[in-house]
Amino acid sequence: MASSVPASPPLLARLEQSRLGLGILFMLPAAVLLLVFLTYPLGLGVWLGFTDEKIGRPGIFIGLENYEYLIDDSVFWLAVFNTLLYTTVASGLKFGLGLWLALLLNENLPFKAFFRAVVLLPWVVPTVLSAIAFWWIYDAQFSILSWVLMQAGIIDTPINFLGDPNNARASVIAANVWRGIPFVAITLLAGLQTIPPSLYEAATLDGAGSWQRFRYVTFPLLTPIIAIVMTFSVLFTFTDFQLIYVLTRGGPVNATHLMATLSFQRGISGGNLGEGAAIAVAMIPFLLAAILFSYFGLQRRRWQQGGDN
Repeated sequence: MASSVPASPPLLARLEQSRLGLGILFMLPAAVLLLVFLTYPLGLGVWLGFTDEKIGRPGIFIGLENYEYLIDDSVFWLAVFNTLLYTTVASGLKFGLGLWLALLLNENLPFKAFFRAVVLLPWVVPTVLSAIAFWWIYDAQFSILSWVLMQAGIIDTPINFLGDPNNARASVIAANVWRGIPFVAITLLAGLQTIPPSLYEAATLDGAGSWQRFRYVTFPLLTPIIAIVMTFSVLFTFTDFQLIYVLTRGGPVNATHLMATLSFQRGISGGNLGEGAAIAVAMIPFLLAAILFSYFGLQRRRWQQGGDN
């Protein structure tokens, strides 16, 4: 009598019994989406950066010629300077003001829930609508901001917010800060909610003042959240496009061109896909630097646990 061999369970059943397999199964749809909408466009952009392709005409491989041209392009280096200035100043202001707002909203204020909801409004409003609102605020002739300052007797003539290079840089930074503060504030507020009140009570019993409690309790425990928030803030700011494009389109005289807007202008508006892709690829090292800074910072045990590495 032949012994019967038990049939092996089907593949789906084996996956359901394996935590690793089940995790891979659940992650598969997201991986497919990332592959189609992120990996493929990224690879295509890198390839186009090595070609002379233009809109309506296939290109040929030209190696590093696009990058060699950018090295001698003064407008490109101005865009790099503008991008770094824009990212550094805007991210610093968003962190400082967002942290202050988070600490304020963490206090026992009347109508606290209402104020928390209102703070989110600049973040949830579409970027284009925000940019159009600021375009009206900064209008050379009908600026509401200039009108208020003139009525207060502070200035005599309207301020040329978007027509002067320095004013334009400050204006777009202010618009970005206004839009980005809610993200920083609400995220840091969520981090503040996780700090046990007993730590503050113990610090108070030890004679710590408000600044000492912030310095030795709040800030160390909030540092991992700060690293994550500021990484995303830097990435969002560095790759900003809509706000700049609607407000100034890179003007005046390229004073507000960022690498993202210059890439669009050269690649899409100008039709030179290869050069535009090269400018976009040149952004990758800066973005990787921000990501790696956050990643290795989060690995530091003294940030997470208050001890040494």
